[in-house]
Amino acid sequence: MRRNSRAAGAGVALLALGLGSLSGCGNVGVAAAPDAPLWLHHPGSALGITMRRDLTAETRKVGEAYERGRPEIDAPHRRVFVGSRDHGLYAVRADTMDVLWRFETVGPVQSEPLYDAASDSVYFGSNDGAVYKVRASDGALIYRFMTNAEVTRRPVLRDGVLYVTNANDTLIALDAATGAMRWHQHRTPAFGMEISGHAGPALGRDKVYAAFSDGVVAAYDLKNGSEQWYMDLAGEAEQRAGGQTPKYLDTDTTPVFGQIGSSDVVFVAGYAGGVFALDAEDGGRVWVNEAAAGVTELLLWQQPAHAPRSGGGPIVPERKVLLASSGLTGLWAIDPADGRTIWHRELPEGGISAPVAFSGALLVTTTRYGIFLFSPLDGAVIDGIETGGGIAMTPAAYGRRAFVLTNGGALLSLDVEPPPLPKG
Repeated sequence: MRRNSRAAGAGVALLALGLGSLSGCGNVGVAAAPDAPLWLHHPGSALGITMRRDLTAETRKVGEAYERGRPEIDAPHRRVFVGSRDHGLYAVRADTMDVLWRFETVGPVQSEPLYDAASDSVYFGSNDGAVYKVRASDGALIYRFMTNAEVTRRPVLRDGVLYVTNANDTLIALDAATGAMRWHQHRTPAFGMEISGHAGPALGRDKVYAAFSDGVVAAYDLKNGSEQWYMDLAGEAEQRAGGQTPKYLDTDTTPVFGQIGSSDVVFVAGYAGGVFALDAEDGGRVWVNEAAAGVTELLLWQQPAHAPRSGGGPIVPERKVLLASSGLTGLWAIDPADGRTIWHRELPEGGISAPVAFSGALLVTTTRYGIFLFSPLDGAVIDGIETGGGIAMTPAAYGRRAFVLTNGGALLSLDVEPPPLPKG
């Protein structure tokens, strides 16, 4: 098995944790450092592809020529669950890439599954409008709940209740064991085309947060679904534009629950309004970054305080960066404490996936140029691999191992090697 050569990255501490013991063969035979725009600068060789498995059968590929969603990793059992546009959810061995089972639905599976270790089961949505629960061991169906619209975002689970959203602006709470509906909330969808599908649910301490195509973000009681507050991000954008209605109202970005100091906040993004931090208890605006328009993905990256890798010197303080990805304005790094822009980068032609935290750095895929590892602190590219085809799916990472399905239907296993310790 040949692996890419390794070199130091751009000063980012890469942690050697988790699935580093997984191994496998099968050289992908791709070149690194493609001759491409400056955004693809390739200063290191920390990132490598260890295995490839052609997953989606050519005869079963339907619809658009993209694989979307995101894999789910079950690290203790060395399993990866990934959906495909061929209408199937696959379970694959993480160490050999062998297919364990495949579950077929009526529509493409362009969502991110949720693995529940307590019940050893997998929850996932399909473009056929249903939410499925299957046994993780063999893919046997436990139940199917019809929501009547595409389900492309990852559900969330707490205290025996599954929360899921669909493309018809509906938030549903299900009994996780039986699939019986406990409550639901629905908003009338905005007229016109949506930019990026729909947002997923986010859990707070005692509330679940959801965003909708009319630009509204709302908080609901976890137990009974009663509305606690709502914030109209599209209305904010309209006020700033002197009363002119924005062309796109969508709030398609899944909210992110976090903290500013000792206060709970919800980070949200409206397509026209920018990125907001809202008080998690009452929805009051904490700050807004108006420049970060067109955002469709948010990630709160966190690095705990730690000793320097060289072993000497003062403790490196905790760092938090809110990453906002926009096909309209690029990739933004925002200070979550005050909304200040830390750095901003233009995107390559064709755009990138949502950024994923990966061994102390960030991993993205591109629809034209391959896979890239970059620093969350300054946006500098650490490494890149040309895969010979586009990737629209967001990767999934655990420790030093990551997985992603290419648009051509090949499942790739990636790993990252930390840079060597400084000498002396």
